[in-house]
Amino acid sequence: MAQPAYVRHAFFPGTFDPVTLGHLDLVQRSLALFGRLTIAVAHNPGKSTLFGPEQRVELLREATQSLSGVEVVLIDGLVVQACEKLGADVIVRGVRSGTDFDYEVQMARTNRAMLPRIDTVLLAPSPAHAHISSTLVREIATLGGDASAFVPANVARALRERRPGRGS
Repeated sequence: MAQPAYVRHAFFPGTFDPVTLGHLDLVQRSLALFGRLTIAVAHNPGKSTLFGPEQRVELLREATQSLSGVEVVLIDGLVVQACEKLGADVIVRGVRSGTDFDYEVQMARTNRAMLPRIDTVLLAPSPAHAHISSTLVREIATLGGDASAFVPANVARALRERRPGRGS
């Protein structure tokens, strides 16, 4: 994938529990737009997740290892604080629906009020991935179903290992 003549540093925050093919679609498209992307795995101790923060980072690193210009980090605290620390120029977020859009616009305005140099770019998912969400994948996996059509192969393996009756 050719990098643009200018390189901007985009920041893609999320819980990524687990990372989906929809997330990876946004990663590839963000790289094409900005040239450099930090994927920020958010750690919120008050939120219940299927995978721990370090495992989510490792799953993302494995899923993106073939992509040049991608870094995966673990963050806690405010996204704008992490952007400032890492020198990111723009926040990238995916929006699947009007509800997502309303929430993300509110968040973008709040982030810009706290760090005026930061803009947020909202990307609609590719049609093939528009229906995929981490919540849906977690529900399928928790109920013993096969979510492999919605996630990268390494995540599908990790989900199978967590299936009920598999000792986890």
